[in-house]
Amino acid sequence: MLNQSRMPLIEALESYDREKVIPFDVPGHKHGKGLDGFHQFLKHYGMTLDVNSMKSLDIISNPTSVIKEAEELLARAYGGDYSFFMIGGTTAAVQAMIMAGVKPGEKIILPRNAHKSALNGLILSGAVPVYIQPTINEKLGIAMGITRESLERALDENPDAKAVFIINPTYYGFTSDLAVLTELAHSRGVLVLADEAHGAHFPFNPQMPLSAMKAGCDISSVSLHKTGGSLTQSSALIMRENPYVSYPHMRGTINLSLTTSASYLLMGSLDYARQTLVTRGEKILGDLLGTVRIYREKINRIPGMYAFAREVLDGNGAMDFDETKLTINLGELKLTGYEVYDLLRERYHIQAELADDHNVLFILSLGDDEESLEPLYQALKAIGEEYHGGNKFNFIKRMKNPEGIVSPRNAYYANKKSLPLDEVVGEVSGESIMVYPPGIPIIAPGERFSQEIVDYIKFLKKQKAMMTGPEDNSLSQIKVLGM
Repeated sequence: MLNQSRMPLIEALESYDREKVIPFDVPGHKHGKGLDGFHQFLKHYGMTLDVNSMKSLDIISNPTSVIKEAEELLARAYGGDYSFFMIGGTTAAVQAMIMAGVKPGEKIILPRNAHKSALNGLILSGAVPVYIQPTINEKLGIAMGITRESLERALDENPDAKAVFIINPTYYGFTSDLAVLTELAHSRGVLVLADEAHGAHFPFNPQMPLSAMKAGCDISSVSLHKTGGSLTQSSALIMRENPYVSYPHMRGTINLSLTTSASYLLMGSLDYARQTLVTRGEKILGDLLGTVRIYREKINRIPGMYAFAREVLDGNGAMDFDETKLTINLGELKLTGYEVYDLLRERYHIQAELADDHNVLFILSLGDDEESLEPLYQALKAIGEEYHGGNKFNFIKRMKNPEGIVSPRNAYYANKKSLPLDEVVGEVSGESIMVYPPGIPIIAPGERFSQEIVDYIKFLKKQKAMMTGPEDNSLSQIKVLGM
């Protein structure tokens, strides 16, 4: 019998608070430290400002006063002509810009390491993906950006493509040559969409990589909650005047799935974060960069660990790097990234953002400084001393793009059957399978299973990675096309 007096989520949140976790994941305000003024605002007003739409506070679906002004300020802060408050996260922003820019059956060119929100945008819009393989750093086992040559080839082979989707930056902080890619796409009359989920801070310090609007992109989705300090789930869509998508069309597309009861606390946090970034962002981010550079050097003296930075840029798929993404490569450690991720949380109360086979990623933002980085360094040092001595496995993900058989939308709505994981090689997937975070599909609806994909999924299961997407969470049965 269920005990209705219990509050399992509230109890878990209270337990988290008692644990005094040191956060190196999102949101970027880091328990309010990075946006202390808004933290105090919430303490003072609390739930009294959890209100609904009214004339004096404007309405998000058709703003005419205070929300309109706040969105105009946000647009100018990012170098755009328009902005839209997105209280469904950057997932909603990515899906909206794909739906607004690409009609059912039309092609969109995008890298295979795009986030699942882009894949879901394809399902919702009916767009047909043309995937580009990102460059791979073989030593680190990390996908980087895309090259001008790969985009030009995709455009040559698909002259009817309507849009190009570019990640700026990747989850690990690498950027492509965004201005060159944008210019190339525009020369072919193609819309340029940028997933800037992890680049909300780019415009506010000259040491950061080039932002999407400055590079000339038409529309970008920006996770202010990840690195800009706003509350979780609050993001923005930035847009410049362009010949492909009009402001009214974009507003209408957003309104298709936008709640009519938007949270004013979420929207208020966007307003506060924008003001902080514009007025104090350059100094805050400059101080953060100085601190993280010191700690990168210290971490690189730990046996078995490598905190890479700009020295791995290749001038090809990796043109620039966001130094606030602190990734530790564990190529000479007896643990996988997944095991170090778990060890940090269980033994040291440190929450990393994500792990993969060989790496652990820590996201630094407005709320980080020496006070947070020193405990992380001490924990990494202890782990390095205990587990140094050669990686216990040799599984670097070098899989080719899965073969696309049908569009994601058609696969999503197709008749399906369930098969054991060992029997799906050669079958067409009816669902997505991914590790979250980062939420990049290992296989997507409409793609064919290969043996290496099955082997990799088995490896991830053994690592107890957080898998998401399939109907069967145990991954014992997989949905494939057919009856």
